[in-house]
Amino acid sequence: MDESRLQTISQLQAFLAGTLEVRFCVPDSDDARYAHIVAVAVRLDYAKLKRPDKGVVLRYLQRTSGYSRAQLTRLLMRVVHGASLHKRYRSPAHAFARRYTPGDTVVLAEVDRAHGTLSGPATVHLLGRAWAGGDARFERLARLSVSHLYNLRASKVYKAQRVSVNKTRPVAHPIGLRRAPSPQGRPGFIRIDSVHQGDLDGTKGVYHINAVDIVTQWEVLACCERISQAYLLPALEALIEQFPFVILGLHSDNGSEYINKVVAESKNASVVRKTFGYSHIPQRLAARIDTFCREHLNPYVNLHRLSMFAKEIVDTKGKVRKTYPHDMVQTPLEKLASLADAQQYLRPGITIEDLQAKAAQISDLDAANAMNVARSKLFDLFNRRPKEAA
Repeated sequence: MDESRLQTISQLQAFLAGTLEVRFCVPDSDDARYAHIVAVAVRLDYAKLKRPDKGVVLRYLQRTSGYSRAQLTRLLMRVVHGASLHKRYRSPAHAFARRYTPGDTVVLAEVDRAHGTLSGPATVHLLGRAWAGGDARFERLARLSVSHLYNLRASKVYKAQRVSVNKTRPVAHPIGLRRAPSPQGRPGFIRIDSVHQGDLDGTKGVYHINAVDIVTQWEVLACCERISQAYLLPALEALIEQFPFVILGLHSDNGSEYINKVVAESKNASVVRKTFGYSHIPQRLAARIDTFCREHLNPYVNLHRLSMFAKEIVDTKGKVRKTYPHDMVQTPLEKLASLADAQQYLRPGITIEDLQAKAAQISDLDAANAMNVARSKLFDLFNRRPKEAA
């Protein structure tokens, strides 16, 4: 379009009045737009125009340049003052350096994948432990804050590595519970619960037996085919033998297979369901699952998986409030070792030093990966036909 013949304000007004439905092809480059703005401002002597006439010029340039009125006002003021129009913004000479690289985000995704996406404080402690253990990949991540951890988890690099989908679950309506006795800081008081692994066409699945120490969160999982005395007693005996300390009390639910007590809380969701899911698992695989728990899952959970421990604070009104300080994020073994004179609670022949030496044989990440590899092999059995899995 040749608009150089528009020399007066009245011509611009007539042009705008007759072309309301016309769409102009705005120049692609800013340099061409700037040149057009300068040409119009010089041709119409914009600096000497009255305020209403300047408004006409602005409306005209809005239609022909594609810039907003505010942007055109700024550009025309630069022309009036004799400044040239060009892009004044550029990359800063000393831009802010990125502290965490895309490679760091990939490593974070690997840690979350291996450990099942723990809470922010627990993950930050895992990163610090990995760097202290000599893994050079965690040099920068060891200083990662909890708040920025969630920023990295929300990044495109992280999501490209790992996308998790949380399915909607039914709302639980708990009934009244009777609280278990206070252990008064002593390990050995165990919460125990059974977790059913679903039905399929009227056929029962396996039962997981989940036992958790109240003080140290030391957790032992076992598996049996059915909930009956014949199957449950051997599983319980083997389960109790896997605790390093003497058992002082069991607190279970109201099922007839246990003592008539109630579980105050459990780790069914964070460990059992994260590991085995919600789908049906045939009873014929109970022995293999029990072996996997004893050889892989239980050592990982107690020696390498971090847990949050509560600190109770009594306010001025006598109400007990619980907080979860970051400095109290520990593995069950570390919590056990932190107890005063911890050796007195252990079973004969077991020492804290032996347990710590066993934990030091492998890093947290390698232990999680080894557990996941064993779990993958176990799930391969779930998908085979009964004759193939036998």
